[in-house]
Amino acid sequence: MKSFDKAGWIWCNDHAEADEYGEFYSSFTYTEGKTELFVSADSNYAVHINGELCASMQYADYPYDKVYDKIDITRHLKKGENHLAITVWYYGTPNTQVYYLGKAALIFEVKTNGETVAFSSESTPSRNSLAYTSHQCKSITSQLGFSFHYNASREDGWKSGILNGFEKSIRTDIDAPMRERPIKRLNTDSFREAELIKKLHDGKLLFDLGINSVGLLELEIEAESEAHLTVAYGEHVEDGSVSRIIDNRDFSVEVTVPAGITKYTNPFRRLGAKYLEVEADAPVKIVKIGIRETLYPLTALPRPVMNGKEKQIYDICERTLRLCMHEHYEDCPWREQALYAMDSRNQMLCGYYAFGEFNFPKACIRLMAADNRPDGLLSICYPTSRDLVIPSFSLHFFTICAEYIEYSDDVELIREIYPKLISILKAFTDRINRNGLVPPFEGKSYWNFYEWNNGLSGYGASRGIVEPDIILNTLLSLALQKMAYISKKLGYEDSFTELSNDLNKTIRSTFFDKEQGVFRDRNEKVSYSVLGNSLAILAGVTDSAESAALAEKLRANTSLTPISLSMRCFLNDA
Repeated sequence: MKSFDKAGWIWCNDHAEADEYGEFYSSFTYTEGKTELFVSADSNYAVHINGELCASMQYADYPYDKVYDKIDITRHLKKGENHLAITVWYYGTPNTQVYYLGKAALIFEVKTNGETVAFSSESTPSRNSLAYTSHQCKSITSQLGFSFHYNASREDGWKSGILNGFEKSIRTDIDAPMRERPIKRLNTDSFREAELIKKLHDGKLLFDLGINSVGLLELEIEAESEAHLTVAYGEHVEDGSVSRIIDNRDFSVEVTVPAGITKYTNPFRRLGAKYLEVEADAPVKIVKIGIRETLYPLTALPRPVMNGKEKQIYDICERTLRLCMHEHYEDCPWREQALYAMDSRNQMLCGYYAFGEFNFPKACIRLMAADNRPDGLLSICYPTSRDLVIPSFSLHFFTICAEYIEYSDDVELIREIYPKLISILKAFTDRINRNGLVPPFEGKSYWNFYEWNNGLSGYGASRGIVEPDIILNTLLSLALQKMAYISKKLGYEDSFTELSNDLNKTIRSTFFDKEQGVFRDRNEKVSYSVLGNSLAILAGVTDSAESAALAEKLRANTSLTPISLSMRCFLNDA
């Protein structure tokens, strides 16, 4: 059965702008039988059937590789006429790390027993949303994107077919391949209610969720008159309140309620929080407030044998990993919600042991490989159209792919993306200079970052320092070795080991300090790091005896630039 037999891509106007909400209505008659909704949007959607929220949250994708959802909506239907109301939030900005800029668009089709009963077309009634404020463009963080303002006072009866201000839709020109969501949809059955713990001196109310949580803001408010609420959220409190404004970041969302009782769940923006702080410009009673958790369906493997403290640490780590799994792995659920190659390598590896699940990392690998920068490198995150790259993270991708094969035994995914791996490697090997090393990348689009420690966070290269360093070159050597392993697993010729061996010889002759017995980070300014020396061991730059001696220095030497937690896996392996 085709997913979309009659439907077309539409929008509510022909001049969509950033941070815009559209509303789309359809109705159909139901008697009996299984009914499914096929739906996709740029950028995010929420589906109400007969006034009940029944689905939301578009899979993060690219405008040239669209993903649709197939949702069984049978239980939401009644015999006779049914009202289908879809709200779409169009992000419309190239300046985030969680979205690739495309055209504002919606496509949907409803099928009962395989027969189409409703579909999107130019005849679909639509309008710009009354309740959601469009074009506000209030940023939470530059990585995450926009906040929202919902005004319940402006809701009318459109979800029940009372269509004021609706007109025909505009057909949008989107011609992209479509595929079904490659992973499970999120479970939103669990509501975590926040407890009022303090009334602050300025009248704000501080609520505690009891544990770090991620999900959709849900509240029930009783008001004597219209009131505007600002809800700040965060993972900790400072000076007794939530830190809402941090530099140019604003961790808050806004809701306006009319007189009476308002119940509202925001279906679009996931919040990562332990604390919620509410400020209202008129007297209100907060009957209920909390987070409807958005959890990816997983079954945990049995915990290894541990003592009490180890169990506690393990359980915290497992929950943290769960809170960073939605459409893809996320570096953090509060501030960015972004998929990075380096961060997700750690997450995938932990997930293999914690969950034994491979479909989720498989989808992440495919999403990363679908990135299409013209320079051959991987973008800073996926999906994003922001012109920014961390070149070293492209090299961590080879470790991701090799470990995926190792733990899943699935070679077909890597065979599918093998040309992408070749193009990434070529972006580095084509830059090998006459001294046999790869220098840092130059230009404002390239952030030569390794880890958050002095001299390794990329700021030097941004000032024009482009001398080769040990970290980028050992990561390239490791990537070549991983590519050799991958090629052998796929039955392809190994043309990478020799290049890795040659590179290792040059790394050794260039960076090894015989007097100190350790490797320098670079020659221009003499410094030594735990990360650089750990990678030298792992890349095989040293023989076994030298590796053992160097490992002892890493264990005892406090003069080297220390290693950060996210990179400590390399020290442990070394």
